[in-house]
Amino acid sequence: MEIILKREYFKNGTNGSIVWPGGNVLLHTIELPWCDNRHGVSCIPEGRYRLSMRYSLRRKTHLLLEGVPGRSLILIHPANNALAELKGCIAPVSTITGEGQGAESVKAFRVLLTAVQNAILDGPVFLIIKSK
Repeated sequence: MEIILKREYFKNGTNGSIVWPGGNVLLHTIELPWCDNRHGVSCIPEGRYRLSMRYSLRRKTHLLLEGVPGRSLILIHPANNALAELKGCIAPVSTITGEGQGAESVKAFRVLLTAVQNAILDGPVFLIIKSK
């Protein structure tokens, strides 16, 4: 299965929407601005990435994007301010409040995590990242 992240790029962050198969917007996302894929300061390149479940003591259960060029441990986890809380990861949010900023990230993350967990039972899930 493929889900799509449609992005808009701004000076202070990247905002997006995750579109589920069938065209429904599931939730929104925030990321760091595009800075040539530089580690810790840039969102990742557009492309197709496999999603897998991951667990850590710090983040508990979250999602991992596999095969990101030149990067590792790119996660999907809760955050409401990309510049303050992200190092290249993607944060789902319920609403966008500014460039790279959103609200109710934990709520949006739970929605996405549940949807992906259920979809993985039927086979691999890929996230396709592209511009709006």
